[in-house]
Amino acid sequence: MEDALKRLNAIFDTVIDGIIIIDRNGIIESANPAAGKLFGYTREELIGNNVSMIMTEEHRSHHDGYLHRYQKTREAKIIGIGREVPGRHKDGTEIPIRLAVSEVSLSDGKTIYTGILHDLTEIKKAENTLIRLNQNLEQRVKQRTLKLQEVISELLDVNRRYEEELAHRKEIEEALRKNEIELLGMLDREKELNELKSRFVSMASHEFKTPLSTILSSVSLIRRYALDEHLEKREKHIDRIRRSVEHLDGILNDFLSLSKLEEGRINIQLTSFPVAELCHGLISDMQGILKEGQEIKFHDDTNGRPITSDKRVLTNALINLVSNASKYSDEGKAIQCSAHFEKDSIVISVIDEGIGIPDEDQKHLFSRFFRAHNAINIKGTGLGLHIVQGYLKLLDGEIEFESELNKGSIFRIRLQQ
Repeated sequence: MEDALKRLNAIFDTVIDGIIIIDRNGIIESANPAAGKLFGYTREELIGNNVSMIMTEEHRSHHDGYLHRYQKTREAKIIGIGREVPGRHKDGTEIPIRLAVSEVSLSDGKTIYTGILHDLTEIKKAENTLIRLNQNLEQRVKQRTLKLQEVISELLDVNRRYEEELAHRKEIEEALRKNEIELLGMLDREKELNELKSRFVSMASHEFKTPLSTILSSVSLIRRYALDEHLEKREKHIDRIRRSVEHLDGILNDFLSLSKLEEGRINIQLTSFPVAELCHGLISDMQGILKEGQEIKFHDDTNGRPITSDKRVLTNALINLVSNASKYSDEGKAIQCSAHFEKDSIVISVIDEGIGIPDEDQKHLFSRFFRAHNAINIKGTGLGLHIVQGYLKLLDGEIEFESELNKGSIFRIRLQQ
C-alpha cells in the first residue's frame, strides 16, 4: 500500500499537466508542481484557498454557485465533460487551458473533484501564427486575383468577339439543321402516307369487293324470283344486300371518323348524364347487328350518379367496342357491359367470350389498319380500336384491356370525373 502511494505521488508530482484537487466547497486540498508553475503560485499558496483564485473574473463569480447547483441537481457543464476555459495567472494575465474535471466519492463519504489542466498557450500561439499566415496568404491571393482578373478581362473581350462570330455561324448551321430535319420529317411523313395509302387500297379493295360481289349476286338472283312463291328466297337475298350495305356503311364510317380525328374536326361538348341512360340506349341501337342468340347484359353499379363527358363521342367509342365484341364472338355468346366508379374515375367495361387476342399481337392492337392474325378472315378495317383510342384522348380518358386466346376479352374505358 505504501509503495502504491509512493508511485501515485511520484506521478502526481512529475506529470507535466497541472492537477488540482478541491473539496465540495471549492477549497483546494492539493496541487501538483505543474499546477503551481502554470499559474505562478507555490503549492502552499494554492492549498487552502478557493479554486476561483485561478479563474478569470467572468468565471470566478459564478463558480461556487455552479458547484452547489451541480451537487443539488447533478446537471454537469464541465464535470465529466471537459472544455476549453481561460485561467488567471498570479500576475493577472489570462492563460488558455483545457480543463477536465472528475468527481470521486471516497470511502468515508467525502466527495472531491480532480481537475486536470493542460496549458494551451503554445497551441494558441501556433493558431494565431497560422491565422496571421493565412491572412497574409489571403492578401497575396487577392493581389494575384486582381492581376488575374485583368488578364481574364482581356481574354474575355477576345473570347466575346470570337463567340459572336461563332454564334452567327451556329445560327446558320442551326437553320440548316432545322431545314434538314423538316425535310426528313416531310420525307418520313410522305413515306408513312404512301404506306398507309397502299394499306388502305389493299384493305379497301378486299373489304369492298366481298359485299359488292354479294350485292351484285343477290340482285341478279332476285330478278329470277319474281313469283309470289319465291318471296322467302327474295327476302333472303334482300337480307344479304342489307347486311352488305351495312358492312360498307361501317367501313365508310370508320374512314370518316379517322379523317375527322386526324384533322381535329371533332368538337367536344361536355354534359352531365347517367351512364345507365347511355348504355341502355346503346344496347337498343345495337340489337340489329348482334348475331343469332347474342345478348348484351348491362350491370350498373353507379347508383344513378351522373358523369360529365361528351355523350356522342363516348357512345361512338362504346359502339366500336360492342360491335367488336359481337363480331369476334360466336352466335349465342353473351356480351357483358358494366359501369362503376373507382375513386374519381368512371370505369365502363365491355366483356366478351370471343376468340381473344394472341399475346404477340396485343402490343399492336391500337395501330391503324392492324388486324390480329386470328381475325384475318373476319370482316373489319383494323381501324376500330385506333378510333376508340382517339376518341378517348379527346375526352382525357384512357383504354385498357385484358385478353386470353379462345376465352374472350375485357376492354375498360376509364374517364376522370
